[in-house]
Amino acid sequence: MHRSSSNSASASASRRARTGVLSSESVSEGHPDKLADRIADRILDEFLAREPNARVACEVMLADQCVVVAGEFRTRDPDVFRDVRARAVGLVAEVLRDAGYRDRASGIDPDLCDVQVRFRRQAAEIAQSVDRADGTLGAGDQGLAIGHASDETPVLMPVPILLANLLMRRHAELRRSGRFVWMRPDAKAQVSVRYEEGQLMEIVAIVLSAQHAPDVDQRTLSEVLRREVIDVAIPEAWIARDCRVLINPSGSFVRGGPEADTGLTGRKIMVDTYGVAPHGGGAFSGKDPSKVDRSAAYFARFLAREIVVRGWSPRCTLQLAYAIGVAEPVGFLVDAQGCDARRCREIEDALRSEFDFTPSGIIRHLDLLRPIYFDTAAYGHFGRDDLALPWEQNVGAARRDAS
Repeated sequence: MHRSSSNSASASASRRARTGVLSSESVSEGHPDKLADRIADRILDEFLAREPNARVACEVMLADQCVVVAGEFRTRDPDVFRDVRARAVGLVAEVLRDAGYRDRASGIDPDLCDVQVRFRRQAAEIAQSVDRADGTLGAGDQGLAIGHASDETPVLMPVPILLANLLMRRHAELRRSGRFVWMRPDAKAQVSVRYEEGQLMEIVAIVLSAQHAPDVDQRTLSEVLRREVIDVAIPEAWIARDCRVLINPSGSFVRGGPEADTGLTGRKIMVDTYGVAPHGGGAFSGKDPSKVDRSAAYFARFLAREIVVRGWSPRCTLQLAYAIGVAEPVGFLVDAQGCDARRCREIEDALRSEFDFTPSGIIRHLDLLRPIYFDTAAYGHFGRDDLALPWEQNVGAARRDAS
């Protein structure tokens, strides 16, 4: 990570530079909403592993000791549909165990919970509008996609969301190590960062809430989480001397997971993306790449990275808009720091001339018909240096290195 430099290329750039305190949150893989996302993407990956062109729209709800897995699906081979449906209960148990749940006391029992599977076949009208008669692939639904990138970190992500995700990844790593048996899966983190004219100044607040067994005292818990999670994940030099560090500020956090809170797919969309940037509104998990909520959002991130990697702007946000059954986007807008409206239009034209913006083109360019989605369903879909995600690899970087 490095501190970003302010850009004084224009008055417009100065107005758009970040000033003030910006905050972002993340949640653990054991948070009920993330359990739902991870189950949905585990189902998706199972379909894609068996039939890469399968159509999947999967939703999941968890409450107490009950899990509902429902959705619409289309496969050319009817055996694939039947086989995945038959495996769904076992896949749910796998995800729950992987997140750290062992019994009811931890939040949900993977082996004894009630799993209800409600699979049905995709409506013919939707299938016909997506797989068009001319052989092209139309968008699976109308929708907006937002892409964002910033040079303030090496992975081109805003600092607040990056650090919040790092806290949760470190929490999971520590819990999985078994060093502290009182750690349980459900957790949340929030990081507040002060900027001045686009420059990162300092971290002014850190909030960490972590589920635990009833036999650990709050002092021990706070000391361990500060030393083993916060101090490991966050550079000390970035933390303000008067930074507020709040660990389990509400006190005891024994009841967690689905026993304490209902979990639902698509409720952590800001955690999944950039934290401080706009959002198109559509969730990712449980959706195959024909759904532009997902594939176009990945492509928008790729394009935003291209703009920054090529040196066209230090920070940019862009929007893509699609209509159901229509291949080409109906809208494309670039808002790049340091660029006036004319320059932004030039960037739009350059990208449109170089890349295929249709769903088929996006899927082909990013190689999206693979079972790669389960690992994206926790700790963010973007800026992941621990995963080889195709939308985080850039053409511009190769060109720059070759020059």
